[in-house]
Amino acid sequence: MQHHTRHRWGAVLAALTLAVGASACGEDEEKAGGGTASTPPAESSAPAEKFPADTTMGKIQKKGEITIGVKYDVPPFGFKNTSTGEIEGFDIDFGKAVADALGVKPKYIEAISDNRIPFITEGTADLILSTMTINEERVMEINFTDPYFIAKGRILQKKGGDVGGVEDLAGKRVCTALGSTYEETLKKEAPKAELRLVDTYSECLELVQNGGVDAVSTDDVILTGMIIQDDSLELVKGEELTVEPYGGGLKKGDEAFTEFLNGVLDKYKSDGRWKAAYEKWLGQYTGEDAEPPTETLEDVVPKS
Repeated sequence: MQHHTRHRWGAVLAALTLAVGASACGEDEEKAGGGTASTPPAESSAPAEKFPADTTMGKIQKKGEITIGVKYDVPPFGFKNTSTGEIEGFDIDFGKAVADALGVKPKYIEAISDNRIPFITEGTADLILSTMTINEERVMEINFTDPYFIAKGRILQKKGGDVGGVEDLAGKRVCTALGSTYEETLKKEAPKAELRLVDTYSECLELVQNGGVDAVSTDDVILTGMIIQDDSLELVKGEELTVEPYGGGLKKGDEAFTEFLNGVLDKYKSDGRWKAAYEKWLGQYTGEDAEPPTETLEDVVPKS
């Protein structure tokens, strides 16, 4: 990433920096998933379709809001802008599109990696949009939408560090989030690494900044958000550890809601909103272009 791109964050970068500090200060509340924020739905050119009262969509419409679990400390996908109090990011923009299609308000609650699935199974959230990778283990517990973003697994360290790839993590202190796919990936790919498992990625950022760990491993786009906040950090060159298709999570067996969400996603990808969100939250800072993913859920996790 070129140095000049970081300056284009402007006030947003300042808000992100404050958000990370606020996340650390309010850690106990956030671990419990207690923070919430509501945002008015986007303007719609047509009224939302009315759904039968016994469907999830109908129940959400009756309630007047949809509860969506998102990250509060993972720019550019989900973060709390402390200057406005709003939750912002790529995942949040897609959440607004879902709420708009239902004609309701989105209510965002913090969903850290370790409580995303419980939030769905226990009914705390209607939908999870929280940088959650679709995998075989998770599809046994919840339903997923088709992928709405494809991330890649990478490693981050301070500039000048001696990690050149996953093989160099032996004996190194490596941070990732509890309950993330990287917890198992690192145990398998770097069994001699000393894992530091934390609740939020803002904790990983703080640890690598202060020397508490040697490296952080997670999705490339999450690590890019860390570099935008601190240009003393860098992505380790080398092969990607994993491919991470992000999907929206919802209650197991709710096929009608899954079909509805995939319909919203298909329109979101085809009418230009996906590309606009990508450019807003990622492209203008990385200098890279991208197309919406074309993979379906069955492409990622084939039915047996």
